[in-house]
Amino acid sequence: MNKRILVAPLNWGLGHATRCIPIINHLLLNNYTPVIASDGVALALLQKEFPNVESTELPSYNIKYAKKGQYFKLKLLKDSPKLVNAIKAEKKATKRIIESHNIDGIISDNRLGVHSKKIPSVFITHQLQVLSGSTTWLSTKMHQRIIKKFNECWVPDVADEPNLSGKLGHIKDIEIPIKHIGALSRFNANKTESKYDIMILLSGPEPQRTLLEVKLMQAFKTDNRSILFVKGIIETEQTVTRQNGMTIYNFMTGQELEAAINASELVLSRSGYTTVMDLSILGKKAFFIPTPGQFEQEYLAERLQDLKLIPFCKQNDFKLEMLNRVSEFEGLHGFKNETDFKTLFHLF
Repeated sequence: MNKRILVAPLNWGLGHATRCIPIINHLLLNNYTPVIASDGVALALLQKEFPNVESTELPSYNIKYAKKGQYFKLKLLKDSPKLVNAIKAEKKATKRIIESHNIDGIISDNRLGVHSKKIPSVFITHQLQVLSGSTTWLSTKMHQRIIKKFNECWVPDVADEPNLSGKLGHIKDIEIPIKHIGALSRFNANKTESKYDIMILLSGPEPQRTLLEVKLMQAFKTDNRSILFVKGIIETEQTVTRQNGMTIYNFMTGQELEAAINASELVLSRSGYTTVMDLSILGKKAFFIPTPGQFEQEYLAERLQDLKLIPFCKQNDFKLEMLNRVSEFEGLHGFKNETDFKTLFHLF
């Protein structure tokens, strides 16, 4: 019988779930049986992508962003007891799922409580160093203590320069079995005729996703360019509307997104790491608006701007004319990398 591997992405925006799509595909190609475990929109997205793959629900972390970026860290601290309780519940659920679904191995994308001493367990993260301002040393130490509970840590980036994650995914003198597995993306670059001048691609936790949606809808309402707006709201049915010359989707499936991004001249989005990986594989020009208060996204945006690859601005500062700066930047040039999944899966 095929070995059954639990794939459990964190429900924090859509990035953790979407970067698990190539992992699930390669598990199937290598004769493993994936079982999906998550909650909320992350689970809903993967159920739409893999309707024939078994899935189960995990306890939700129920963490929301602050409405104002400067309160992001304070709100996380306030919510920390809720997070601790969620991880405890997650551990109990994992033990139950291992038994009820006959699980032989675990791949956890940033779900802190999804591991077991009885079966091989992998933790996926691009944050060996967790940026949190003046408390970076503490958040990093706490994160690494959790990673040590797993058999391996897979970092979705290359080990050497040039790389995508910078100091997030590269740290010296760490006592954790780390494998840099290369960029993870569900997409492939295809030469296609340009259909959209701008693709707006939203994602991430509330309320910041909605705040940016409202701001961009207002900013582009009189723009006469060809604009595709994907809200990143996973609902039962896909909806497509036309408003002020914009084509608006509530969500797109993976194949639709791949075709749309390939057919877009410019992508306007958050600077989440999964988005960075996707755009690097597709070799696109972009403009980033980091989630306010999220140190990781702010670091990635600043780093890519300093490298003259992609410009960015803060959410409150965005104006349409800022997109003119894109012509001064190189964009992400088809970062080519092939992950050796067959060798990685030998752990199981």
